[in-house]
Amino acid sequence: MTSQMEIQLGKKGLTNEFLEDIEKRAKKYPNITIKISVLKSARESKEDVKKYAEEIKSSLGDKFTFRIIGFSIFLKKWRKARIQREDL
Repeated sequence: MTSQMEIQLGKKGLTNEFLEDIEKRAKKYPNITIKISVLKSARESKEDVKKYAEEIKSSLGDKFTFRIIGFSIFLKKWRKARIQREDL
């Protein structure tokens, strides 16, 4: 059974402290899904949410994947690095 934590991304946007907080939570709870709610003050459109998700994934590494639903980013940590297939 996997658990889920919720974090809100506000008007300050992505900061080093925010990324460190995500890393700490992922280390403490290995099978966790982190829901990041992007608040209205941090975005103008859905493209902003996708940019945030890409930045978070690139800073955390290949063991993380994300899924965007509405204005929320669901971040999942895997045991092994995920390889993206370019032939699809």
